[in-house]
Amino acid sequence: MGLFSGAAPPATPASMAPALAPPPLLRVYPAGRHRARGYRSARLNTLSSANGRRRTALMAGGGARKGNQITENSPVAGGDEQVMDGPPKIPERDFAGTPYVPVYVMLPLGVINMKCEVVDPEDLMKQLKILKSVNVDGVMIDCWWGIVEAHAPQEYNWNGYKQLFQMVRELNLKLQVVMSFHECGGNVGDDVYIPLPHWVREIGRSNPDIYFTDREGRRNQECLSWGIDKERVLRGRTAVEVYFDYMRSFRVECNEFFEDGIIAEIEVGLGPCGELRYSSYPAKYGWRYPGIGEFQCYDQYLLKSLRKAAEARGHSSWARGPDNAGSYNSRPHETGFFRDGGDYDSYYGRFFLGWYSQVLVDHADRVLSLANFAFEGINIAAKISGIHWWYKTASHAAELAAGFYNPCNRDGYAPIAAMLRKHDAALNFTCVELRTLDQHEDFPEAMADPEGLVWQVLNAAWDVCIPVASENALPCYDRDGYNKILENAKPLNDPDGRHLSAFTYLRLSSVLLERDNFLEFERFVKRMHGEGVLDLHL
Repeated sequence: MGLFSGAAPPATPASMAPALAPPPLLRVYPAGRHRARGYRSARLNTLSSANGRRRTALMAGGGARKGNQITENSPVAGGDEQVMDGPPKIPERDFAGTPYVPVYVMLPLGVINMKCEVVDPEDLMKQLKILKSVNVDGVMIDCWWGIVEAHAPQEYNWNGYKQLFQMVRELNLKLQVVMSFHECGGNVGDDVYIPLPHWVREIGRSNPDIYFTDREGRRNQECLSWGIDKERVLRGRTAVEVYFDYMRSFRVECNEFFEDGIIAEIEVGLGPCGELRYSSYPAKYGWRYPGIGEFQCYDQYLLKSLRKAAEARGHSSWARGPDNAGSYNSRPHETGFFRDGGDYDSYYGRFFLGWYSQVLVDHADRVLSLANFAFEGINIAAKISGIHWWYKTASHAAELAAGFYNPCNRDGYAPIAAMLRKHDAALNFTCVELRTLDQHEDFPEAMADPEGLVWQVLNAAWDVCIPVASENALPCYDRDGYNKILENAKPLNDPDGRHLSAFTYLRLSSVLLERDNFLEFERFVKRMHGEGVLDLHL
């Protein structure tokens, strides 16, 4: 959910004594209703992590990630290796007495295998106990469509997930569950591959237009095109019917965990990486940061929708995508469409971008409507990606290609927030740990502004009184990154007392569990919970 999502830093262990019981509810409503220090020295290879939360492979000094095993340097073994630099010398804000923000931790991508079995339940239970020891509120888990409905339509296997949920319940932790209707893997840095269901890929072989398609005709099999939301091309069902049947099966099969209150929230996957966006910057087709990406509207179903919109507007010649928008790794000023004064702000450009972004909003509207029906009375959420590169240009090219119609003269996130408000859904946003200054130091050409983007999106959501949660995009393990997350989680002197409803840390790993890292993480959890710490740098 890095440069392209949101990132946070990790930390280290703490006392095993239980803390004060947190509030029972996941959401904390607004009033009325990171970078890791190693990030700058590391080179970002790429960013998308295919599980719905984006990730970047960090090539920092010999520190390859070691998977999900507890190592000699974990708190269980009492190791003392230091992974990142010491605390920053800048003053820190005291968060003692501030609102309680729940902290969740994403479980590893490969915790459930393709047979829907828990891979190593004993080791996982050890790690869950470690998280519990520092009063983490719960964990997040992806329920992969490609595992559960792998072989035939409406034949579901939830066995491994139910076993995992039972383990979580035994420790009195909460669950954020993601309905993951996308592929996991296929991007640089991904260590797990979970494709879409076999029967869906069979359909795709004879009808590749079920996938998002770029101008050159390349198909992206990460997820299904929104053009088939209402097309009966999936063995007699539409895409939204397939999603609804899956969600309804989960609600029935896992009813006991809903009844017990273990499942605190359902995050509904709405696109690639589980995020509400087009697949505009796929690493598999050569995209590299900070390329602007490409429009993904060239499957026959979206082109038919565009044709209808152009005819309704009275300009049938507009039934086409831009022919001067560059390629995946173009810069805005190199294109006739995105350059300052470019065609993005012409009559045609405004028509096309309005249609393209409305398709995104309409898709989320349809799926969340059915999610509310399937999960009546349960908190639901949608994830929005933090596309912060080229934010300081007039066109905001990377956002436009991803479906966010957010040039400098228009608020592209307000319509999304209004749609979420309609469904009483929370907004989960990324990149809360990134600092704009760091982006300028590492990639000055990207004209990035993650802090400006975070502020815009949070306020768009708070303006319509919906809960806002967040997660990190890059692996972060240092105090500087955590402090940035805390600043965004609990804005200083906000007159309405607004704050994040929850924060989810990406992700549980052996690196996080190394002693010094985990101690720093424990300190972060305490401050998110509004507790005081003794070693503030004032």
